[in-house]
Amino acid sequence: MEIFSLPRLGVVVPPENPTVEPEFNHLVGSGVNVYVSRFPVTPGIGLRAMLETYNAVLPDLLDTFGGMRLDVTVVACSASHYLLGPDGDRALCAELSERAGFPVQSSTQAILAACEALGVTRLTLVSPYQPWLTDASRAFWERAGLTIDGVVAVPATSDPAGGGHYDPYEVTTETVLNRLRERDLPPESALLFTGTGMGTIGALTALARQEPHRTLLTSNLASVWWAWRAVGGTAEVAHPLLRRLERATV
Repeated sequence: MEIFSLPRLGVVVPPENPTVEPEFNHLVGSGVNVYVSRFPVTPGIGLRAMLETYNAVLPDLLDTFGGMRLDVTVVACSASHYLLGPDGDRALCAELSERAGFPVQSSTQAILAACEALGVTRLTLVSPYQPWLTDASRAFWERAGLTIDGVVAVPATSDPAGGGHYDPYEVTTETVLNRLRERDLPPESALLFTGTGMGTIGALTALARQEPHRTLLTSNLASVWWAWRAVGGTAEVAHPLLRRLERATV
């Protein structure tokens, strides 16, 4: 297929997030063209206020794509949508889709769509968030009807007293795998790596070999899977993790 006739996927991403574009492009391969717009920089305000700002400016931010024809768009920021709750998140995506004239989906709604397609009802969260945001994430999934079996906290760095420095952008594959090795995970529980900023492809690739029957989900993987289906699923599923997810759907 000629490169400029490929489906067009718009993505909205936080300004400092270094992970979304590489993971999306790696997962979609050559079958989809990806176009990105970034949330505004919000200096001098706390994390929660920043996330609330993202939700407030999102409708206008989609207009920054101008007259470019997009087939679908993903809002690649899970944390801001936790604050809306599942119903508010779904309503916002429906409003944005109607306004844009094409499907607009949050990464959180993409995860819920993947859980439904996979028949997943139980999750273990792998979270790089600050504790309050991990709690907001857990509450979101529970309000959506999912059972949370536990949380594996993944600070970027930890200290002997049990605290840590939380920054999804600084978490390494080795840190993720080490944290998971320390836990006895329920075999029937799907692993959900929360957030779009923590790089997970390396960890998921290793885990898929070690536990071939466990469901593995991330915000970015679920978003690409949803987008691939939303454009008709005609592009070749190039990445093994995406093929693995698609084969498991019911």
